[in-house]
Amino acid sequence: MSQQSSYIRPDLADARLAAPRRYRMVVGGKSVDAQSGKLIERESPGHNGKIVGIWPEASADDVKLAIGAAREAFDNGPWPLMSGAERSTIMLRVADRIVARADELALAECLEVGKPITQAKGEILYCADLWTYAAGQARALEGQSHNAIGDDRLGLVLREPIGVVGIITPWNFPFIIASERVPWAIGVGCTVVLKPSELTSGTSIMMAELALEAGLPEGVFNVVTGYGDPAGQTLAEDPRTDMIAFTGSVRVGSHLAEIAARQVKRVGLELGGKGPQIVFADADLDAAADGIAYGVYHNAGQCCISGSRLLVHEDIRDDLLARVLDISRRVPFGDPLNERTKIGAMISRQHLQKVDGYVRAGQSEGAEVLIGGAAESGDGLFFQPTVFAGVRPEMSIAREEIFGPVLSTIGFRTADEAVALANDSEYGLSASVWSTNLENAMQTIRRVRAGRCWINSVIDGTAELPIGGYKKSGVGRELGRYGFDEYSQFKGIHVTFGKPPVWFGG
Repeated sequence: MSQQSSYIRPDLADARLAAPRRYRMVVGGKSVDAQSGKLIERESPGHNGKIVGIWPEASADDVKLAIGAAREAFDNGPWPLMSGAERSTIMLRVADRIVARADELALAECLEVGKPITQAKGEILYCADLWTYAAGQARALEGQSHNAIGDDRLGLVLREPIGVVGIITPWNFPFIIASERVPWAIGVGCTVVLKPSELTSGTSIMMAELALEAGLPEGVFNVVTGYGDPAGQTLAEDPRTDMIAFTGSVRVGSHLAEIAARQVKRVGLELGGKGPQIVFADADLDAAADGIAYGVYHNAGQCCISGSRLLVHEDIRDDLLARVLDISRRVPFGDPLNERTKIGAMISRQHLQKVDGYVRAGQSEGAEVLIGGAAESGDGLFFQPTVFAGVRPEMSIAREEIFGPVLSTIGFRTADEAVALANDSEYGLSASVWSTNLENAMQTIRRVRAGRCWINSVIDGTAELPIGGYKKSGVGRELGRYGFDEYSQFKGIHVTFGKPPVWFGG
């Protein structure tokens, strides 16, 4: 096994770790604590458990107050009745404030999640672009007219906001995932109650505070912080929410879908993934190796669209792996506050142990660890960049979502075999194809059952393109024009001119 030599030990004396930030929830335009007074303290996973954030632990009653505020804002407030231009103006001001506070937001995201500070800064600025795009589209949303259904009839299709939306987000990309949903929901005219992960709630609260500063009316964007049960559970069960949008595990997503089904409530789900990266023999191997490393190590592999399955043509397997191993050996990992760091911390000790368990299982099933394969002892929760060879499709490391910096390598001979391997999964969230033959790449990706795909890149994103999953990776689509449909109702109206046809002449 080849060993890493690029670990950056955290500096626990860094002044940015001096004092934890204290947050309050946002309900009805006001900053509030939990009625019980209970608090959640967040220990930084990258800095030996130093407390970096403190926020309220919401009860079911706290969540119900937030739902009530959102309901009142939707039913009787100005937001749903505003023009697209008015909503757009406020949303653009939110984007401006995100840019102005990018360093502050990035630091909070870095400390709470354990991701590298440079990555966090890039994500915050990307989110400002998401808000800007959604703001632009908010004034261009439209229905339809049908002028060819008869000379005495006109058909209209009206787009209306669905109502109060409960949004539940995970811990790995709190600011991004909220920004992929909140602007689209409020851009249509909905009101929102956002419940971020109890592990990484700070930047979601800051987002709502910035929105209030930008002029968003009270009650349109509420944030409650706490555990899935009772906070998330209450959001799903309360009949005053018209929709639930959830990002997270298949287990919890299935549970929320069952609750929504009992109420015939709309649900949007973005769940797990086991993304394949298919590399053909004609690929640019340097570019592919760099992309493969980024695809599996980005956010320490704690990414639902991680490219964690490397499907490589047998003719180039050894050559490509040598390049991936060289990058894996040299990539700086460790201290999230260090500007050089590319791979940060695991979210919790429990999760680090889970990743380690998958690695041990892969070895016991006969796969070979080429590099890494262990936690890095030190002042944080870090797992070494890890590459497996000799992986068989039935192994747990080839089938289950590890959510860590672990790459499983499987060879193939033909495009048909590559597609079959890629689709041999209960997931279908993302996929990449690496090839200089555009026809081969396009014909391959068209046959892969995944909702978010790349050719000669990986984990690329833009506000214009929809995201979402096939199979157990979820239902619904976010971003682009399709994202607004998730939060819209469509009303068909028949207009009759003159006297309508007589049905009962009497």
